[in-house]
Amino acid sequence: MKRLKELRLNKKMTLQQMANILGLTQRNYQRYESGEVDPPTSKTIALADFFDVSLDYLVGRSDDPERH
Repeated sequence: MKRLKELRLNKKMTLQQMANILGLTQRNYQRYESGEVDPPTSKTIALADFFDVSLDYLVGRSDDPERH
């Protein structure tokens, strides 16, 4: 989930804004970004959709952000 922070900052969004979008507390979202907690599949899909990147890119399995 290292890419979450990068993607969030590219959109100029705060932790709180992302947490609100996902219906989480800021601390819970921050745990996703720090890698303390793996988000559930539904949240991972929502994040990939929001940032318009592939799931593989989001979780670090690919360096290609394009969805195929």
